[in-house]
Amino acid sequence: MSLFWRIFGLNALVLGTATALLLWAPVTVSVPVLLTEALILVGGLAVMLVANGALLRWGLAPLDRLTKLMTTVDLLRPGQRLPVPGARGGEEVAELIRTFNAMLDRLEQERATSSAQVLLAQEAERRRIAQELHDEVGQTMTATLLVLKRAADDAPQPLLEELQQAQEITRESLDEVRRLVRRLRPGVLDDLGLASALVSLTQDFATHTGLRVVRRLETDLPVLDREIELVLYRVAQESLTNAARHAEAGRVEVSLRHTGETVLLEIADDGRGIEAAREGAGIRGMRERALLAGATLDITSTPGTGTRIRLATPAPGETA
Repeated sequence: MSLFWRIFGLNALVLGTATALLLWAPVTVSVPVLLTEALILVGGLAVMLVANGALLRWGLAPLDRLTKLMTTVDLLRPGQRLPVPGARGGEEVAELIRTFNAMLDRLEQERATSSAQVLLAQEAERRRIAQELHDEVGQTMTATLLVLKRAADDAPQPLLEELQQAQEITRESLDEVRRLVRRLRPGVLDDLGLASALVSLTQDFATHTGLRVVRRLETDLPVLDREIELVLYRVAQESLTNAARHAEAGRVEVSLRHTGETVLLEIADDGRGIEAAREGAGIRGMRERALLAGATLDITSTPGTGTRIRLATPAPGETA
């Protein structure tokens, strides 16, 4: 039955019931209408309207659910679908819901593909910038340090202190450039693997922020694709950055473990928490990276009790 005939039938049922009551009820209408008769007529009209509204709400309930999903669907949270109603739902409504679910499948696939292209382009640009910083800026500052050292060796005492101060400033700047290079291109990830890269990341984070970092990292992890390792590393990096900048946390716990066919990364802090409605670009970037790796990202946060970020990614059975 089409949606038109369903609504027509519901209204016909209500009006037919009302007509039958008027025909067979032992109630007559006087001229002029008495007050009691008017009250009965108004009450009957109210009953008809309530019955008609209830039946229409029942008949159009699948469309209401579809409307709510349309207003809340988020392509960064894949899997949101509506169940297709059975025979009682109407073929038109069922076809509409099937079409909407198919549209979500296509949009999620296109979003995942485009996000992967964007993230891969970002990583390529980061590698290029890191290489230029290392080769150009880093080497120039290293040469500057050598020149300052030679000048300090032959400088008189009044000038020696200024040259030594310039050396210290240049050395600190060179250390900062090297730290930026490590953040842009984690070479230890390529050389020593994910666990060692997370150790280096958390040590550097604790040194520069003063936060206490607790690590629980397993070393016998499965052999992961480079892209998946990079996703896990970037999610950990962004989570630590958020904990330092926004959460006002004092302690951060980072854990990495292998359970069955899943590699699980968790970062938990004791900060002020975040609200789901206020997710910023950093968290949405983590969700896009999770889509790239075919992973599941869960963020649990209650204001005042901290935040827990959980990234579960599928992994092969072989161990490194």
